[in-house]
Amino acid sequence: MILGYSRLYPPDPIERELPDAAAALALLQERRPDIPARIDAMVARITDGRGAPRHRDAALLGLARLGRRHGGFGDDPHDYHNEDHVLELAERRLTRVIDGLGPNGLPTDDALALLLFAACHDLRQRETRDVPGPIGGNEAASIAETFRILDTCGFDRGPDRDLYLALELMIAGSTFDPRPLPHPDAEDMARVAGGSLARGLGLWLDGEHSEWNADAGAHRGERLGRLAADLDTANVGEEFPLLAESAQRLCRERERRQGRSLALPESGRPCLGFLSGGQITYFFDLHRFCSREGERVFGPRKLVNGPLVRRVSQRLQQRFEHQPPANGQAVLDAFAALCREEAG
Repeated sequence: MILGYSRLYPPDPIERELPDAAAALALLQERRPDIPARIDAMVARITDGRGAPRHRDAALLGLARLGRRHGGFGDDPHDYHNEDHVLELAERRLTRVIDGLGPNGLPTDDALALLLFAACHDLRQRETRDVPGPIGGNEAASIAETFRILDTCGFDRGPDRDLYLALELMIAGSTFDPRPLPHPDAEDMARVAGGSLARGLGLWLDGEHSEWNADAGAHRGERLGRLAADLDTANVGEEFPLLAESAQRLCRERERRQGRSLALPESGRPCLGFLSGGQITYFFDLHRFCSREGERVFGPRKLVNGPLVRRVSQRLQQRFEHQPPANGQAVLDAFAALCREEAG
């Protein structure tokens, strides 16, 4: 489509192991038999019971491959980027958007595209090669695999071009820059904003792919990309226990990927930094709503959560002010206890 990443990242062994929706369904029926029915229910909800078999198959295939590669079905389990993250976007958050915008607020085709975004945007989490520009290597590789999933599930890059293009831009826009502001070393203005690339994706496209402005499908994809980014980061606007739980999962995943055991002393300070000042930076500095729809649905709860995030961060720092944490697990336990107290 516009970005050209589909040729850069070839299939890996997981794609060959799970080549199609039938293989995905077989794996899920063995390991998580609840999931196919839950995806079916979301498709039925979005389509008023009419169904969308190709979208259903693509969602199951994306979810199963993520679970096999980085989740509970394989040997590289990630605490956050796994099959349950797909479900929290595809069920809980997308349902809130549908309900919050009302019966005419989200067209069926847009909701189905967001369902596929939930299933496919985190397919790859271990890429070591980035692409030029602000889009991450994990996102570029996920775009390439998503195109192959759509092909396998009966979509066509001609008649269904707008769906491919929308998912390309949605996944690209989900690239998240965690660096604190400002970014004097950022290579372009799209990165200077920090947080989700979706906020600056149009700006970057103007400079690198100016033809996108004449493409109605690209404009739809960019618009959906901003809403997709809000779905991906909507933990800020969920009930506080859900926000706290997501922070703990991200912390555990971060330590696992750094090779630090939560039982050892060297994980103590990194966990303390992530769950105190790191949450302040994410919540107040890096996170910005990218779409009017996302702010309308999730914004009110973010306002409620703000003081709770500040208090927990301050209290956690005070807890270990005079005695460093014994290890990362001690920090996680203290954070969980403080969050329960603040949530009441």
